Amino acid sequence: MIDPEKLPEHAAKVASVNAKYFKKLRTRKPKQLDNVMGKLHEEAFQEIDCLSCANCCKTTGPLFIPSDIKRISKRLKMRPTEFETQYLRVDEDGDKVLQQLPCPFLGADNYCGIYEHRPKACREFPHTNRAKFHQITQITAKNVAVCPAVYIMVERLKVALPQ
Repeated sequence: MIDPEKLPEHAAKVASVNAKYFKKLRTRKPKQLDNVMGKLHEEAFQEIDCLSCANCCKTTGPLFIPSDIKRISKRLKMRPTEFETQYLRVDEDGDKVLQQLPCPFLGADNYCGIYEHRPKACREFPHTNRAKFHQITQITAKNVAVCPAVYIMVERLKVALPQ
């Protein structure tokens, strides 16, 4: 596995190549791309153990939508406004995000303290197995620097679908 601490360095080395690649990738048939990415997603997560990494929880914060706030605050036996005051802030885009990182719900063992109730963004991360993958290549390009599985998927995608 790629060392998560060195991932930003590795990602920086391939960032311009990836940007050009993703731009050209938009010419591919979306269904073909979805099929290839689905396969690469499954393969990468057979190799990568999220609990040995948790870099996403340590370095990036999810967006919290109203249903997330309601569900998590109920789990924590707090009013939604209390939850927001204690854990969230509004970012420059007007989105509700964590006040600090690493995520306050991440345990020392890399387990999530609210796993069954976690935000939608966390449940779907890294978004590489979703339909219409061609619509999220910019997010994927950023996640190369966060998630070793995404780094692996993108490198393998460049081999599977050369430009």
